[in-house]
Amino acid sequence: MTTDVRAALQDAVKSAMKSRDRAALSVYRTALAAIANAEALPVEAAPKAGAIEASAVGVGAVEAPRRELSEEDVAAIVRREATDRLTTASSLESADPDAATRLRAEAALLARFV
Repeated sequence: MTTDVRAALQDAVKSAMKSRDRAALSVYRTALAAIANAEALPVEAAPKAGAIEASAVGVGAVEAPRRELSEEDVAAIVRREATDRLTTASSLESADPDAATRLRAEAALLARFV
């Protein structure tokens, strides 16, 4: 299921690749990875391996089902990514002002999508 926020992030990845903006590309890919991780099933819910002779065969036979996230869930994940960057930036302000500035810029990139 492709959501509007996810589609916008994927478009932003393409745009950042074309403009060779490595910082933005990294931020967008990280947000998409966080969304993909949220869709994954918990380890205890994943199918267990069994005997080889009892295993399923064929294309997609070993694929685990994924959760479907709503638009609100995806937006919350992106919002949390931005908030995490702002929180880290505020804690780094005195120790590493350059890193804090970079994290604030990354949070601003993500804030466009929520």
